[in-house]
Amino acid sequence: MAKLNIKELNKELSMDELSELDAAAALPPVFDNDSPEMTAEMLLQFKRVRQGERNKQTVSLRLSPATLKKAKMYGKGYTSFLSRLLDEAIKDDSLVRKCI
Repeated sequence: MAKLNIKELNKELSMDELSELDAAAALPPVFDNDSPEMTAEMLLQFKRVRQGERNKQTVSLRLSPATLKKAKMYGKGYTSFLSRLLDEAIKDDSLVRKCI
């Protein structure tokens, strides 16, 4: 099993690694008994699974028209995107102080 540390995850890929990825992307998929090609019936059996409990609260929030328009440009699920954006922003003390 390959083990990586966080610094290795953030490094740039070498030219050899990029070449290997390009070559692999050009290969056709190979199906076998362990990983058969999915039929329409098999695909219908997949269900979306939520990770963890639903622990978010519903709130009303006033946004500027420009902010709402930009958020909606991200498409369906823009409210979840805004929630994640706020979750990350609230962790940044300097950003919080700047916005108070």
